[in-house]
Amino acid sequence: MAEVWLGTDLMLNRQVAVKLLKPALASDPVVAERFRREAIAVAQLSHPNIVAVYDSVEDVIEGHRRQAVVMQLINGKSLRQLLDDQKRLSPELTMHIGSCVAAALDAAHQANMVHRDVKPGNILITPDGRVLLTDFGIAKGLADADDLTSDHIMMGTAKYLSPEQVRGFKLDGRADLYSLGLVLYECLAGRVPFLGETDADTALARLNRDPTGLDVLRPTLPRGLVQLVHRLLQRKPLDRPASGAEVRNALTAIAQQPRPTPKPAVPTKPAVPPKPAAPPSAAPTQRRSPPPARRNGPPTGGYTPVHGGRPAGAPIRVDRTPPDPSRPKQRPNRMFEQRRSPSMLIVGGLLFAAFVIGLILWATLGNDDTKQPFTPPSSSSELGPDSTGATPSAGMSATLFDPDGDGTETAAGAASVLDGNPQTSWSTLCYSDRFLGGKAGVGLVVDLGSTASGTLRIAIGSAPYQLQVFAAPDGPRPTSLAGFGQPVKKLAGSEPITVDVAVATPSRYALVMFNELGKSSDCQRNPYRGRIGEISWSPN
Repeated sequence: MAEVWLGTDLMLNRQVAVKLLKPALASDPVVAERFRREAIAVAQLSHPNIVAVYDSVEDVIEGHRRQAVVMQLINGKSLRQLLDDQKRLSPELTMHIGSCVAAALDAAHQANMVHRDVKPGNILITPDGRVLLTDFGIAKGLADADDLTSDHIMMGTAKYLSPEQVRGFKLDGRADLYSLGLVLYECLAGRVPFLGETDADTALARLNRDPTGLDVLRPTLPRGLVQLVHRLLQRKPLDRPASGAEVRNALTAIAQQPRPTPKPAVPTKPAVPPKPAAPPSAAPTQRRSPPPARRNGPPTGGYTPVHGGRPAGAPIRVDRTPPDPSRPKQRPNRMFEQRRSPSMLIVGGLLFAAFVIGLILWATLGNDDTKQPFTPPSSSSELGPDSTGATPSAGMSATLFDPDGDGTETAAGAASVLDGNPQTSWSTLCYSDRFLGGKAGVGLVVDLGSTASGTLRIAIGSAPYQLQVFAAPDGPRPTSLAGFGQPVKKLAGSEPITVDVAVATPSRYALVMFNELGKSSDCQRNPYRGRIGEISWSPN
């Protein structure tokens, strides 16, 4: 909607931020009125975690009437920039950010205003740790009869919409709290829980499934934090916290919990055997009354508790067995001696013959545990095996790419996608969810052997599928999705197919990554799996 300029307040001699409506939008009366209402609405909010509005002006610039809002200048960066740099934040910083934003939202909600666009890009953080919420451009007054937007239009950013925003239902402050839950989830997990091929898919995903548990993605989070974030992400507003103040109080209580510290190991003393009881022939002695029992630890003072005239614990018996002066026998008893009989020879011969036959069968048929058969389907878009002149395996290698995994995803068979054999393939693990349980994706990184532009041919052996292809230049192989930048191609289909993807920029690495998996008959309890048959490369 606007450009933000650094300005100087000549009257008060201070730097300010000037939010200037773009010329193309200034002539739209609805946009201009919404821009003016933002200034009026935020000017009524005075809170340390909300960017302050100083003034609203209108002027003619280069022959065009322009509107501007003069705002507090924040010297810092957005949470979006921070997440792009660090991907995940510590629980302590996440709780501090969440507490500040919750307080800002509580102030806005008490003023009968819903922000509707809570996201990392609208949260600013200063070097001294101050957190401020900004951009009330599409905020909605709860008491406004005229919203300036249609009831059937989703206002907000697709990745951070609440379910009621997606459905077009009436909103209250709990819609902002849902969006705050998505922000906290991303800070802790390094990604949003719902992501689709399009903005519509992303928005609708939260209506059909629950997010992957934070305790699965990050098991060491403080007690109570995971439960609070998942309460914020409940689909029904009634199941979420009632206000921003409640969220802030909960985060403060969690942050003040003592973190468990490992206790140092205490060496244990060897048990002291009890003293043997006096023999019956000894003179009777006066029995001592036991001292008061202690709650912890053994009794003190050298006292050994007795019961029925015998010492407590296991009795110690003296071994009085006389030694045997004779030497042990050099041969076992005949009844335990093993004998070689004709029956044992026959069984041994049969076992040896079975072993030889099994060895011959194994050498003849081969072992196909890690290479699952895949025959690329015939398709109007499928090309012949040699039509591009590809050399599949010359100097190329393939490795697993699972940035959000827990180390269980399989790399077995990765090399088979480059062996030129259409009967071999690489497959993911079996997943319970076709969108990989909220993962950003799983796939293979192919080292093309040299830097060049060209055509990448991919035999996709599972369907339906959503798949993205990325490329990266020469240098260290990227280990994160951010290292590959924007995708070269996004693919989706309902049938297995072999496709060609043009890579125009000279590249050394190619990433082929599944975002949606198809059902597989090889999987039982978890039915979804992705499969790639062959990958070949034709440099220009």
